[in-house]
Amino acid sequence: MAKQERLDIPGRRRSEWIPRMRMESDAFGSFAESFARWMGTAQFLMWMSVAIIAWVVWNVVVPSAPDPFPFLFLTLALSLQASYAAPLILLAANRQEARDRVSLEHDREVSAQSRADMDFLAREIASLRMRMNDVATRDFIRSELRELLEGLDGREPEDTRKHLG
Repeated sequence: MAKQERLDIPGRRRSEWIPRMRMESDAFGSFAESFARWMGTAQFLMWMSVAIIAWVVWNVVVPSAPDPFPFLFLTLALSLQASYAAPLILLAANRQEARDRVSLEHDREVSAQSRADMDFLAREIASLRMRMNDVATRDFIRSELRELLEGLDGREPEDTRKHLG
């Protein structure tokens, strides 16, 4: 007696006669990108042109049978190639857009971090400049020491004599 499937349980088994394909999740996308890259080369255009010219020459020069539509198969082949190429190119473009979006987000984060670092350094430099204004210079210390020595000797400092005298 066969096991009866329940309708209230999701994920019922697939039929056994359909083979199950296992691929990496990114395998088809990388294939699409490599195919789109190859279709954008001069080599592809050259080989495609050679194939079309050969087909035309063969059907014009060597008519083997009275075919009323000698270029019908060529049109079909080119249509088939275009119908597969367009989605592959779009898939490759979507993957590139996703990579660009991730790269742009990373660039924004790096830019924001750089901006924060520059702001921090600007504040630190401004703080150091303000502290340097409060630092006593060599000339200031010498004049203060000179006034102290003169005060200890009992003499009036030179500056006070000039102002008083």
